[in-house]
Amino acid sequence: MSKLKICYHGNCFDGVSSAAVFSRLYEERLQPGWDRAFEPMMHRAGALFDEGAFDGDENAIVDFKYSNSPRLTWWFDHHKSAFLTPEDEAHFRADTSGRKYLDAGYKSCTKFIADVGESRFGFDQRPMSELVYWANRIDGALYDSPEEPVTLREVALQLAMVIEADRDQLLIERIIRDLQQRPLTEVASSPYVQERATPLHARHQRAIEIIRREAQVIGPTVFFDVAGEDMEGYSKFIPYYLHPEVTYSVSVSRSSFRSKVSVGSNPWAPRRRTHDLAAICERYGGGGHAVVAAISLAPEALDDARRIATEVVNELQS
Repeated sequence: MSKLKICYHGNCFDGVSSAAVFSRLYEERLQPGWDRAFEPMMHRAGALFDEGAFDGDENAIVDFKYSNSPRLTWWFDHHKSAFLTPEDEAHFRADTSGRKYLDAGYKSCTKFIADVGESRFGFDQRPMSELVYWANRIDGALYDSPEEPVTLREVALQLAMVIEADRDQLLIERIIRDLQQRPLTEVASSPYVQERATPLHARHQRAIEIIRREAQVIGPTVFFDVAGEDMEGYSKFIPYYLHPEVTYSVSVSRSSFRSKVSVGSNPWAPRRRTHDLAAICERYGGGGHAVVAAISLAPEALDDARRIATEVVNELQS
């Protein structure tokens, strides 16, 4: 049986949702009956892509940076920092396949795929409308207040917490496959999801207390260094829940595969954002969106991460 390989942004609700929507689009409108395999992609220092990841008869990347591999068949992204190099961007611009798409105006890649699928390939996105709605709401931070994403009362947000924090890729693949065929609320309420959500909620509460303890407000920015804690996948809205007066947040964290500087802006800030955070992070080899971005370094480069974070905090005061 022929195989489609879908590489998606790992431990990201929009990445998982994008994989689910593209997989259903592919089955319904492109190549019915193909086997589908999934692999998470993570931002890290050095090369992001292993050519061995593109081992399908067709290969797709969704919600992640571009690869100029001749094995790449499909690509969808919505990030401002979509390319690793100018050569990659030139390669994309020269592509005439009609299978590679970029639009940084979209809040979520999920909705972008659904809309392109509908307009170009006759895909009916209505059965996945709940998933598309929540992917757009979550990735676009379209909440009324920081309380909503921090208190996690909605089951969709509980599912997002599991996706962002759980490292069991077989579990995440099960979620992707279920989201292709079942309503989001039904998947999020499933016992196998909720049994993971319960301990993660306790971890989330601990993250709130750690950030409360470590946070320093420096001008318009709240800064915290949690590199000594197990904080991979914490909610980026906690700083604004605790410090609603700030415009930006900058943090340093570390996991087994990277030291990370996270830079974000408060959607509810009393003062207007005046900096393009993706442009700032691109200077250090990172990127993202104008409103939220990050820089990934090698795990042992923690001192460099701390130096960069200090420089970013200072720049945000201007």
